[in-house]
Amino acid sequence: MQNTAETGPDAPIDVTPLLDDPHAGYAALREAGPVHRITGADGRPAWLVTRYDDVRRALADPRLSLDKRHAAPGSYRGFDLPPALDANLMNMDPPDHTRIRRLVSKAFTPGRVRALRAPVQRVADALLDAMEGNGRAELVADYAGPLPITVICELLGIPQDDRRDFLAWSDALITPDPGRPQAMKEAIGAMQEFYTGLIAAKRAEPGDDLLSDLIAVRDEPEDAAAGAAGDRLTEDELTSLAFLILFAGYENTVQLIGNAVLTLLDHPVQLAQLRRNPAELPAAVEEFLRFDGPSPLAIRRFPVEDLDIGGVRIPAGEAVLLSIASANRDPARFPDPDRLDRGRELSGHLALGHGIHYCLGASLARMEAEIALGALINRFPGLRLDVPRGELRHRRALRARGLISLPVAW
Repeated sequence: MQNTAETGPDAPIDVTPLLDDPHAGYAALREAGPVHRITGADGRPAWLVTRYDDVRRALADPRLSLDKRHAAPGSYRGFDLPPALDANLMNMDPPDHTRIRRLVSKAFTPGRVRALRAPVQRVADALLDAMEGNGRAELVADYAGPLPITVICELLGIPQDDRRDFLAWSDALITPDPGRPQAMKEAIGAMQEFYTGLIAAKRAEPGDDLLSDLIAVRDEPEDAAAGAAGDRLTEDELTSLAFLILFAGYENTVQLIGNAVLTLLDHPVQLAQLRRNPAELPAAVEEFLRFDGPSPLAIRRFPVEDLDIGGVRIPAGEAVLLSIASANRDPARFPDPDRLDRGRELSGHLALGHGIHYCLGASLARMEAEIALGALINRFPGLRLDVPRGELRHRRALRARGLISLPVAW
């Protein structure tokens, strides 16, 4: 791979190595230079930032906007969603971002997350109960996936029968099938119909859940709404929030759990140590996030003015992709970065972001991973891969790092 400064803006680099072996691919890019011109997932050009210091600064730089209205024509823009799903925190700057984050953050306070520990433990135990007698399982489908989808759906108040199609919709967005170009559009249409219907049902019969609370904020008269009309939600913002909370809450956590289990199976000595010392699980989850986190890239950003990153001039409006995966394995920040080290100093890892767009559900994802891993390795001391290591496949996506399947036995 070549540095953008050498190849020029009309010669974007091939990102195939980032799909086939992302950590090796990012290492090569990081060594070659701090910023590179690539082709995004939709075939449009973008700038990729690879080194820790540059990525961390850029994550908190207000000159890098998430609002697509700042995108230059022809620039990479990410998901092409209808307004009813696109008016979410991943596309907003202050003051709209501040307003909406304040409304929804009440669901993710430390106290609320602590209160969810017991329900999450019950879900994990029930899933393990169902698996135990078989002696083997496909861990993504049977455990890593059902746990977060159950938790997030309980948080939002989504009925059990309405959850079955969500996994297929999510896969269609993250890893679109080249042989079925319409599949993504079909999934987006189905999602919009689902959320619109769900909100209508909640309006008719509110429950004790986050979505009902958000609907109440949306529907309050202007003079009664949380102090000012400016604190209300539009209908598109309401629908988009429901979409984002469910989509992000599932995607990030299922991939974190699956990647962490595989990492432990690849490091049996550390697996045995963690089983003997479960109090070390919170620190271990931080290292799993750094070592092989679920989100290789932060959400695309658009400079509101020409700016320099890593000595490379980036014109206003051109998409910038910040490589979390590369930053978290930058040897300038994390010595011997390709070694799993649960004792390393991890306060600066970027797996869950940095700055005002830091992951809203970070504490929930950490707690779910901690409980999922602890329950699994405690229940099955003989846990092992049920297929040769070389047969495992990750999803081929720039935006997500997760296993397609993880067959295990005990």
